[in-house]
Amino acid sequence: MDIKTVQKKIDLLKQNLNGVIKGKSECIDIITIALLAGGNILMDDVPGVGKTTLAKALAKSIDFSFNRVQFTPDLLPADILGSSIYNPIQGTFDFKKGPVFCNILLADEINRASPRTQSALLEAMSESQATIEGVSYPLPKPFFVIATENPVEFHGTYPLPEAQLDRFLILVNLGYPDYDAEKEILFSQSVKHPLETLEPVINSDDINFFQTEVRKVHVDPDIADYIVKIVTATRKEPDLKLGVSPRGSLMMFRAAQAAAFSSGRDHVIPDDVQRLSPYILPHRVILNSKAKYSGIQKKEVIADIISEVSVPA
Repeated sequence: MDIKTVQKKIDLLKQNLNGVIKGKSECIDIITIALLAGGNILMDDVPGVGKTTLAKALAKSIDFSFNRVQFTPDLLPADILGSSIYNPIQGTFDFKKGPVFCNILLADEINRASPRTQSALLEAMSESQATIEGVSYPLPKPFFVIATENPVEFHGTYPLPEAQLDRFLILVNLGYPDYDAEKEILFSQSVKHPLETLEPVINSDDINFFQTEVRKVHVDPDIADYIVKIVTATRKEPDLKLGVSPRGSLMMFRAAQAAAFSSGRDHVIPDDVQRLSPYILPHRVILNSKAKYSGIQKKEVIADIISEVSVPA
C-alpha cells in the first residue's frame, strides 16, 4: 500500500469523525494517532459534549467487532470477562466469553464501577489477553479500549487507580464546542443523527498494516534522548510526588511514530513529541499536596518541563 493510499484512508477516517463531532479536529487527530499506535483512549469531560458519540463513531468507522459496556457500581468482573456456565445436558461447565472479547471495547462511564471491576481490564489493556479461572484467553487483534468518564459527578464514582491510568495511551478532554460548531450541531441532528448514516471506511487489515508500518518509522537517537530527558525531569520535579513511568516513555515513543506516520513522514521530529505531551504525560503524574492545593494543574507542570528541556536540532 503506497503512502497516498494510506493518507487517503486516514483522511477518510478523520472525515467520518469530523462529520459527527463538530469543531474538534485536533482531538480527532490525536485519537487517530492513538489508534495507529495501538493504544487505549480515555475521554474525560463534562456530560453531554459527545464522548460516547465520538467513541461510537470511531467504532462504526472501522470494520471491527465492537462491544459497549455501561459501567455501574454493581458491575462485576465476570460481566466484562465472562464466566463458566453449567451445561446440564453435557454435565460440563462451558466458558462463555464476555464483551471484552472484541476489537473495540467502549467502557462507558468507567469510573462508576468499583476498583475491583476496573482492575479486570488491566490485563486486557496491557497484554491483550484475559485470564479467567486460571486460564488465559487471547483477545482479538487489534484490541483497544475506549473509555469515558465524567469528572463532575462524584456521587457513586470511583477514581481510576494510577496503574490503570498508566495503561491509557492518551487522555482527551473534548471541551465545549465553539459558537459556530454548536450551531452546526443543532442543524446536523435536526432530522436524524449523523451516526445513523456512518459507514466503515477502514477494515481490520488496514489497521493491522498501519500499526505494523508505524513501528518502522525512524526515530533518531537524539529524539529518543529528548523523550527520556522529559520523562526523567518529571521524576525530579518538586511539584510532583510521582513522575512518568518507563511505560509512559515507551508510549510517547510509539505515539510519536504514529504522529509522523499520520502526517506522511518516515521520521519523527521534536514537534511530534511536544504536540503529544499534553495528552500522554499529565495523567501519568501525581501532584504533591502543596501543589495540588495551590491550584497548580498537571498540564502546567508538564508544559514548564517541556519548555526547560533542550530541543534536539
